[in-house]
Amino acid sequence: MRPIPVRPGPGQESVWDYPRPPRLEPVPERLTVILGGQTIAATAAGFRVLETSHPPTYYVPPEDVAEGVLGLPRWAGICEWKGRAVLFDVTGGGERAPGAAWAYPDPTPGFRPIAGYVAFYAGPMDACLVGDARAEPQPGGFYGGWITPGLVGPFKGAPGTMGW
Repeated sequence: MRPIPVRPGPGQESVWDYPRPPRLEPVPERLTVILGGQTIAATAAGFRVLETSHPPTYYVPPEDVAEGVLGLPRWAGICEWKGRAVLFDVTGGGERAPGAAWAYPDPTPGFRPIAGYVAFYAGPMDACLVGDARAEPQPGGFYGGWITPGLVGPFKGAPGTMGW
C-alpha cells in the first residue's frame, strides 16, 4: 500500500516529487562529515541522488575525503540504477564505524560523474551537514539517505516500507 505523501510547505521538498529512475544532480551547499570529532570529509563539489520515497544520498569526491579514513573496499552488492558498489569501514578521531561508507567505482552511464565518490551513512557519524543543516539518517539500516529539515516524506526504510 502506497503511503500518503506529506504536502511540502514553502521552502520544502517532498521525496514523493523525486523521480524513478533516480536523478543525479550537483549540490550547491557544502557537505561535511564528522566522525570522532574529526572532519573526515568536506566538499563544495558534491552530488546527490534523488529517488522517489528516499531522502537524498550525498556523494563526496574522493579527493575531499581525509586521507586514511577509509578502510579497504569490499564488495557490497549491486544497485539496479548505479551498478556495483563497494563498502568501506570508516575511521576518524579514534572512532571506527564498520561499513559506514560506500562508492561505485564503475557506475552505470547515467551515474558516471560519481565514479569513486564516497557516500556516508549518517547514523554512525557524529554529524553530516548539508550547508549548516544537520542531517538525520534515513530510517532502517539499508538505505543511506540524509534527512534535512526542509525534507518531507514519509521515507522508505522503516519497517513495513520495503514494498513501496
